[in-house]
Amino acid sequence: MQDYREAARLDALHQLKLLDTPPSEHFDRITRMAAQIFQLPIAAVSLTDKDRQWFKSRVGVSHCAIPRDKAPCSQVAETRDVVVIEDFATDPGYADSTLAEHGTRFYAGAPLVTKDGYGLGALCVLGTEPRVATPEELAALTDLAAMVMEQIELQHAFGRIDPISGLPTRAQFRDDLADLALDCPGQARIAVVADLARDDQIAKIVGAMGAPRLDEMVREAAHAIQGALGADRTAYHVGTTQFAFLSPPDVDVQAYVALLEQGFQAIRATSSVRFVTNVAIGMRPFRLGEVVPEDVLRGAASAAQDARRNDGAIALYSAARDTEMRRHYDLLQDFGAALEADDQLRLVYQPRVDLATGRCLGAETLLRWRHPELGDVSPAEFIPIIEQTALARPATQWVLEHALDQLAVWQAAGLDLTLSVNISAANLMEADLIQRIQLALIARQLRPSQLEIELTESAMMAQPEKALAMLRELAEAGIALAIDDFGTGHSSLAYLQQVPAHVVKIDQAFVRGLNAAWGADYVLVETMVGLLHKLGRRVVAEGVETANAAALLASMGCEEAQGYWFARPLEVAAFAHWIEARKALAA
Repeated sequence: MQDYREAARLDALHQLKLLDTPPSEHFDRITRMAAQIFQLPIAAVSLTDKDRQWFKSRVGVSHCAIPRDKAPCSQVAETRDVVVIEDFATDPGYADSTLAEHGTRFYAGAPLVTKDGYGLGALCVLGTEPRVATPEELAALTDLAAMVMEQIELQHAFGRIDPISGLPTRAQFRDDLADLALDCPGQARIAVVADLARDDQIAKIVGAMGAPRLDEMVREAAHAIQGALGADRTAYHVGTTQFAFLSPPDVDVQAYVALLEQGFQAIRATSSVRFVTNVAIGMRPFRLGEVVPEDVLRGAASAAQDARRNDGAIALYSAARDTEMRRHYDLLQDFGAALEADDQLRLVYQPRVDLATGRCLGAETLLRWRHPELGDVSPAEFIPIIEQTALARPATQWVLEHALDQLAVWQAAGLDLTLSVNISAANLMEADLIQRIQLALIARQLRPSQLEIELTESAMMAQPEKALAMLRELAEAGIALAIDDFGTGHSSLAYLQQVPAHVVKIDQAFVRGLNAAWGADYVLVETMVGLLHKLGRRVVAEGVETANAAALLASMGCEEAQGYWFARPLEVAAFAHWIEARKALAA
C-alpha cells in the first residue's frame, strides 16, 4: 500500500511539470520572504522526487538538488506535516545526514500538499545555529507554503500546462525566459521553434481521421522532443503543432544547426505521421535580457515560417524579414482604420484604349492608400496582405461602392464607360457577392454590363470548382468578366475554356519586351493573342509603354491596351481632362 501511495505521489508531482524547470520570480519572492521571517540565510521550495530533493526556488544555496536520503523535506512530503529540527547534531534521525555534514543545525519545513492530498515537498528554512521556532514563525511558514501551492495550481490550471501535450505553454515559456534572464543576463542562447506540419496537412489529418488523431500526433511529438532534450531541459507547446525550446548556453549556431538536423531526423524516423507531414524549424539566436521573451519566440516562429516557405528544414532568424513581417502586421491593423476614415483611401483610373480607333472604352479601377504617417503605401505591398484576411470583403466592397458612385457621375455627364474592379480569391467564396453587386448597380441605375469584374488565374485556381460556379452566376447576371494577368498563373486551357470571361488581359511581363516584329517576345504574344481569339475572347494587353508596342499589338489583332504610353493611373479630375484631350485629338 505504501509503495502504491508513493507511486501516486510521484505521478502527481511529475504531472505538474515543475521538476527541472527554470527559476521563477513568482516562487523566489515567497522563498525570500520565508528567509526574512526566520532571519535565516537559507530557504527553498523543495520538491521530493524519487531519489532527490530538487529546488524550484532557493536562497543562500548554489546547488539545485540534494539526495533524498535523510533529507527532512522528504519527511515533510511523506507525513504532509510541519517538521522542525532544532539541532541536527542532537537529532538521532539526521545527525549523520548530508545536511548535518555541511554545517546545517536548524531546519523547519511546511508541507506542499495538492488538493488530492499528495505531498510534493516543502517550503523550508535552514540555519547554521541551533534554535527554536516560535508558533508565529511556523504559522507564517505554513501560510507561505499554502501560497506556493496556490502558485503551482495557478500555473497548472490557467494555461501554463497544455492539457494535450502535457508540456508548459507559451505563457510559461515567456515567464521562464524572463526569469532566466534575471539569473543569467547576457548569456547567449538559441530559441528553437519546430512546426510539425503545414495547415493543409493538419486539415487532411483531421478530415481523414478526426481531431483525436491530431491530439495523438501532438502527444507523440511532445514525448519525442522532450525525450531528446533530456531531463535538464524543457520543451514548450506554443502552438497547435508548434514546440519551442532553448539551446544550452553559448553554443555555436552552425554546429547547433547540424545537431538539430540530426536530432529531428531521428525523431522523424519513428514518427507515425512521417509520410504525411514535414517539419519546419526556426532558430533565433539572442542574449538573455537583451530581447523581450515574446520577441524571442516570435522571431523563432518567423524563422520556422521562412523554413517552410523556402522548403527547407531549418532557417535562421532574419532581422530584415522580421521587420518586414511586423510592418505587414502594422499595415493590416491600420488598413482597418483606413476603411473607416474618409481621407486615406481613394481610387485612381487607368484608361483602356481601343487599338483600332484610339477611343477610350473604359478604365481599370485601382485602389490607393495614403497612410497618415507612412505616406503613400504601394498597392503591391498592402493588397496581397489584406487579400489573405477578413479585410478582403470590406476592402472590395469599399472599392465597388466608390467605383460605381464615380461611374454614375460619369454616366450623368454623358460618358459611356465600363469600369473594371479587381476581386480576390477570398471574394469568390462570399455567398452574397453577386447580390451585393446587383444591389449596388440597381441603387445607382447602372447596367450590369457597365461593370467588369477582373480576377487573376491564380485567384480562380485557389478553389477552381467554387470559383467557376460563382463566375457563371456573375455572367448570368449580365456582369462582364475579365481574366487578369493571363500567362502568369497555373490554370489549364481546358479550365479557361469553361470560364465565362469575355475578356482576357495579357500580363505586362510579356508585353514590356515587345519592340520588334520578330524574336521570342513577339512570337509568344502573337501566339497568345491568336489562341485567345480562337477561344472567342477579346484581348487586352497590359503594360504598353511605347508607340511601337502599341502598333505591334494592333497588327496582331489585339483589341485593347492599357499602359503608360496612353496614360498612367489618373485621379478623377485628371481622368476627365484626359478624356477631353483624347476627344480633341481624335477630332
